[in-house]
Amino acid sequence: MFDLNTLWFVLIAVLFIGFFVLEGFDYGVGILLPWLGKTDAERRRIINTIGPVWDGNEVWVITAGGAMFAAFPQWYATLFSGFYLALLLMLAALIVRAVGFEFRSKDRSPAWRTTWDALIFFGSLVPALLWGVALGNLLVGVPIDQTMTFTGGFLDLLGPYELIAGLATLSAFTVHGGIFLHLKSDEPIRGRALRAIKLIGPVATVFIVLFGVTTYLWTDAFTRLGVDPGLTPIVAVGCMLAAGALVHRERMGWAFVMTSVALAASVITIFMSLYPRVMVSSLNPDWTLTIYNAASTPYTLRIMSIVALVFVPIVLIYQGWTYWVFRHRITADTHLEY
Repeated sequence: MFDLNTLWFVLIAVLFIGFFVLEGFDYGVGILLPWLGKTDAERRRIINTIGPVWDGNEVWVITAGGAMFAAFPQWYATLFSGFYLALLLMLAALIVRAVGFEFRSKDRSPAWRTTWDALIFFGSLVPALLWGVALGNLLVGVPIDQTMTFTGGFLDLLGPYELIAGLATLSAFTVHGGIFLHLKSDEPIRGRALRAIKLIGPVATVFIVLFGVTTYLWTDAFTRLGVDPGLTPIVAVGCMLAAGALVHRERMGWAFVMTSVALAASVITIFMSLYPRVMVSSLNPDWTLTIYNAASTPYTLRIMSIVALVFVPIVLIYQGWTYWVFRHRITADTHLEY
């Protein structure tokens, strides 16, 4: 039955889809920054491609965390306490990344700007890797006891399967960002971006396929299905392959659509495979957190649903307007200091 618990599970999944598609490309741009920008002016232009939107993209995951806290407080508590060190590392990376965007242009010293460029790279690479590791842990399971308490340590989160998931998101985000950069910049950055995409694209496809295969072999995601993901895993891989073909034909707009769909289909597959679970216990299946034993009261969910119905469309319209306003290509003549 489609109840409020399921509704909020779906809404949180939608927020993560938006985050992976939108924040994914600006992580990719940050990762490619020191490799594609050969001069200070070129690196400035690369940053300018995401300057107006990167902070808005991060709102998606902040909103997802807030929705998780309000709708499924036990999920939030177990996840954030169990993944504390990993989340702290991610938070530190995001902080230096954000500061890098703001502080880079405050001094003309080459050493100053090179340092912040390196921190932007670090602050983009680490979250891109750790988000995949986090999703891998949700699927394979973590040590959760009967009191819904995480009993493991940081190293328990870094198994082979989790690292494969992390490398899949890292490589996919890099390709996604490279395609976006090709669309938003001019030469010589466009040419370098194209070469980078052709180099990293096959690697990303291999890791996505490997992630799917190991998910089937090493987790119970496909044997304890709440909802059959159907063709979504095939769509994810197929869209990555289609993106590769489109890149070689230099139809980059459609390639960007394909990588966006691939990321969305991947997140959909993960959430559908989990449902109604939200965190799998590797100690005992009966101690697994679900959308029912981790949820807030029905009254809280009703109030949240009303608030979301009012404000979510406003946020979507505003962010869509932002992308429309800053839709133009960044060239050498574009004077923006983001």
